[in-house]
Amino acid sequence: MSRLPSGLLLIALALLATPAYGQQAAAGGQQPTETQVSDSVERIGENHIRRIGHVEIVQGDSTFYADEVEIFQDRDHAIATGNVVLSQGNNRIAAERAEFNTKTLLGTFFKAWGIATLQPPRQTRAAGIAPPTLAGAETDVYFFGETVEKIGPRKYKITNGGFSTCVQPTPRWELSSSTVVLNVDHYTLLRNAVFSVKGVPLLYTPFLYYPTKREDRATGFLIPSYGVSTIRGQALSNAFFWAISRSQDATFMHDWFSNTGQGVGTEYRYNVGPGSDGEIKTYLLNGEGTVTSDPNGGVSTERNYEIRGTANQLLPYGFRARGRVDYFSNVTTMQTLNTNIYDMSRNQRIYGGNIVGMTRQFSVNATFDHSEYFYSDSSSSISGSWPRISLTRNERPLFGPDLYYSIGGEVVRLLRVNNSPLGEAQFDLGLSRFDLSPQLRYPFRKWSWFTVNSTINWRDTYYTRSYLVDQTSPIVDESLNRSFFDFRSQLIGPVFTRIWNTPESGYAERFKHTIEPYLTLSRTSAIDDYNRIVKLDGLDYTVGNTTSYTYGLNNRLYAKRRPAPNSFIRTGQAREIVSLEIAQSYYTDARAAQCDARYSTSCGGGVPPTNFSAIAVSMRAMPTDQFSANMRAEIDPQFFVLRTIAAGGTYSIPNQLVATLTWSKRNFVNESVPGFNDPARLDQYINTSLNLHTRDNRIGGIYSANFDIFNSRILQRRLTGFYNAQCCGVAFEYQTYNLSFTGSSVSKDRRFFMSFTLAGLGNFSPFSGAMGGVPR
Repeated sequence: MSRLPSGLLLIALALLATPAYGQQAAAGGQQPTETQVSDSVERIGENHIRRIGHVEIVQGDSTFYADEVEIFQDRDHAIATGNVVLSQGNNRIAAERAEFNTKTLLGTFFKAWGIATLQPPRQTRAAGIAPPTLAGAETDVYFFGETVEKIGPRKYKITNGGFSTCVQPTPRWELSSSTVVLNVDHYTLLRNAVFSVKGVPLLYTPFLYYPTKREDRATGFLIPSYGVSTIRGQALSNAFFWAISRSQDATFMHDWFSNTGQGVGTEYRYNVGPGSDGEIKTYLLNGEGTVTSDPNGGVSTERNYEIRGTANQLLPYGFRARGRVDYFSNVTTMQTLNTNIYDMSRNQRIYGGNIVGMTRQFSVNATFDHSEYFYSDSSSSISGSWPRISLTRNERPLFGPDLYYSIGGEVVRLLRVNNSPLGEAQFDLGLSRFDLSPQLRYPFRKWSWFTVNSTINWRDTYYTRSYLVDQTSPIVDESLNRSFFDFRSQLIGPVFTRIWNTPESGYAERFKHTIEPYLTLSRTSAIDDYNRIVKLDGLDYTVGNTTSYTYGLNNRLYAKRRPAPNSFIRTGQAREIVSLEIAQSYYTDARAAQCDARYSTSCGGGVPPTNFSAIAVSMRAMPTDQFSANMRAEIDPQFFVLRTIAAGGTYSIPNQLVATLTWSKRNFVNESVPGFNDPARLDQYINTSLNLHTRDNRIGGIYSANFDIFNSRILQRRLTGFYNAQCCGVAFEYQTYNLSFTGSSVSKDRRFFMSFTLAGLGNFSPFSGAMGGVPR
């Protein structure tokens, strides 16, 4: 969200603070240098003189012009008439007549107008899609008023006037007001303000307050934004920004929806130094009793809230604390409120934090986390740790430099609860677990082309609960202790290398290709009562009395590219441009293949028991700084068809273009009929995004879409565009989505948002829309 920058009238009206005439003392008590010239001088009285014809008074860097100036020296009063102009640099203020005190410089310009040049404020970074910024280095401000009064040292009042950044005969936009009170470096207050576009009044407000500080962060109201949605109806968003200090600020916002009530939200941000920052957003939608107009049926939007935030804090002795909350009171309304495909389909709420640190000998990690996953509006499952404390003795040499030892331990209270549609606990798998694992490691590094890294560790785990007999029996409050040895040896090599010199190549002067075969041997000793263990995470799925072999091949291609012609680097830099890895595992016990974290399709998906894992193929490429691509696929070892494949690529041109395209496909085993590709569970998606704008950021847009290829459906399309003129800009966003077949509570919606950018005033985007929300 961009914050309101400096006020438009600041520099223009501050010109009045420059002495137009008189003998005001400068800093240090010295009198400013003053020169007065005119065609003639007439003395009317002892303390009354009149300068006539081409009057020009120069004082410092300011020049005052008039046809005639009367000076009352005994009263410190001056009256200027006829083509009155005050000039300072590129800034001008003109009037038909002016009266002011030559000592206090308090006075009035009658029928005044002027122009000032402002340097644009620094742009603040938005959460999500950055609002468009106006092109050009400077902004010209045109202002006018029947009277412009200087009523204090740095305070002014304009009557029946206004201003615009469009210096044209008919401005593109103009803000006029019956009364404008300007307190320089503080605030501007407008009464009966009217916003006009091309001379046509569009918006009236009886009261408007905004800051006129020179900094880019200043307290004040932000520009309203407008939107429309099929479900929410008309939407009008307003906000107030509070610059609390240099290191913290807050935003308070209000949304009005014609169909779903009203919402209020806050955002608090702080940054007290590197590594110590955070932000928290809260939103309350008061839609009690409101029924939305969802095309597939109404959705009741009762009062509910949403909280999102992150925090990082450096602690003494090198420790660091982190916190995160992403919580909502109602999954239906949360999906209704937000504008991106991630939030519209999100059905998980979480909160938690951790403290991590490292000393010379130990690493400490204390974590608290809570996660609830919703299957429907009233059915969910809870997981997490309350808390999880890990302590690890860092690896140290033992009996010389060739043998190392370490030891780790963990204490955790694991949450696993399934809730029924009535919200009552239906099945509780939660328990406490204590784990201890000392380890020895021996690395063989005698040859660079062949390395062996061997480890042996003993793990002892104590569970406070267990199954009575096996996983088909109930869980009882009966403790269970598990202990086993695990031996693992990783062999890499021999590594084969070939180098090509290509002096005539326009791409690289040298290429290098390496082939790295590897083999990992693992042996786990027998584990008693394996079937009685309550399996909650990967640590519990270790199968005893099992030997596994993981074998694979790494291919890497490097290029030593020539430095750019204007680069300060004299020699070429070697970089990996393509890599390809193929890997598979074999297990002597088929149960170990059913949940191996190294393969995404091994856990679940109806995979039948087998001694072989999926064949994993991974590839990545980055031939240039502008283009990168990656791909990962897993092939079923029985049917030799793809279980899953995902590929994507990114192409970018600095400050102009970023284009991404990803494709994914999953196949599932048909559990009831022999074969593969259960037609009821197949899925295939394409996601794309394009961010394109001109170098001067005058015209640009963002397009994103999510396609369900298997069902020939478009899940979501989102188009954002902006155009910036000399003095103003407009940004819009149009979005459609269709989740009627996914089980989402909110099935279809069309949304349109619009935000204006006015030079010198900035813009505003609400938290949940109007260029504000993107997938994180």
